[in-house]
Amino acid sequence: MSPLPPPGTPRARPCAICGAPRNEAYKPFCSKRCADVDLHRWLAGAYAIPVVELDGAEDEDPSARERED
Repeated sequence: MSPLPPPGTPRARPCAICGAPRNEAYKPFCSKRCADVDLHRWLAGAYAIPVVELDGAEDEDPSARERED
């Protein structure tokens, strides 16, 4: 069993795509292939933050409501 690293030392994280050990040249990935897979996911729109649409209240101009009053 290896000793724990000193506090504040960053831990080596695995590749963000396949879980293999990272390669510093392609950080945070292990290879060009995994970096390209990640790029493709971004370009294809696979990474998206879900949004809950409200009943159009957010689309209105706030200054327009003030003029209506």
